[in-house]
Amino acid sequence: MKKLLFLKLSIIIFGMAAVFLYSYAQKVVYMPHKVSGDVFVQIESGMPLQKIAKTLRQKNLINNSYEFILYVKFNKLYPKFKAGEYIINNDISIVGLSALFSEGKAYLRRLTIPEGLTSREAMEIILNNEYMIDDFTPFKDGEILPETYTFTRNETRQKLVNRAKEAMNKVLQQAWNEKDADLPLKNKEEMLILASIVEKETGVPSERPQVASVFINRLRKGMLLQTDPTVIYAITNGEVDLNRSLTRKDLEIDSPYNTYKYEGLPPTPICNPGKAAIMAVAHPDKTPYLYFVASGIGGHNFATTLEEHNQNVRKWKSRAK
Repeated sequence: MKKLLFLKLSIIIFGMAAVFLYSYAQKVVYMPHKVSGDVFVQIESGMPLQKIAKTLRQKNLINNSYEFILYVKFNKLYPKFKAGEYIINNDISIVGLSALFSEGKAYLRRLTIPEGLTSREAMEIILNNEYMIDDFTPFKDGEILPETYTFTRNETRQKLVNRAKEAMNKVLQQAWNEKDADLPLKNKEEMLILASIVEKETGVPSERPQVASVFINRLRKGMLLQTDPTVIYAITNGEVDLNRSLTRKDLEIDSPYNTYKYEGLPPTPICNPGKAAIMAVAHPDKTPYLYFVASGIGGHNFATTLEEHNQNVRKWKSRAK
């Protein structure tokens, strides 16, 4: 009888202890840990669970390494952890951390390549980003699409460059497929070259289709394009900044990029144009314009005749004094 009573008491005590331990464990793993500011956690491929727990403890994301390890092992979550950089900026529990790492919701960093940069300038941006690794094969002007790209920490620079090249190919092909039917352009490469000129000629987004129309009209008439950015490229080859105004002597330089001297388009793009500039060339405004000059108050004044253009030039010079 005593043995039976002892067994019942033992079962009750064991049950109560189990309930207590379960309740305590639930409280521990679900209790949000206070997080102040942005906390970054880097999980490397094959990183031992003990090292992950130690990192979390050092960053004050958990109170006890063993509690984290026990929970992860009991639920067989560790094999599901995905390498990457994670950002924690809200109160989070052991359950929340484990779910974050298992789902692989790594933090995506951003790198922006502005429209109109030469490849030399774009490559400097990529090389100077401290969160990517390894070198990359240099690319030419017009080969990458200016855009904001997301990447994970320790992604290779070559991978991002490849994505930028693929993006340019996709946009250029789309623009060529959808272009206006009567454009005086032989192929999509010529479209890209003209888009690079449009990109360099105006920083006002709404003007791009108008600027494109001027060059399209000039190509149709067999007129010289006479665009300063191509002359600057002839002098610098896109490798350095000119850092001065063009002179009359500059306009006489013997280069296929000198559109004051040679008809048609230059042989290659002079920068990396954005999607908007490419689409402006694919669908230029229908205008009679053959000339444009800076207005002096932002943007440009457009003209159909040389007489109108000369008047606009005088206005610009008077405002520039």
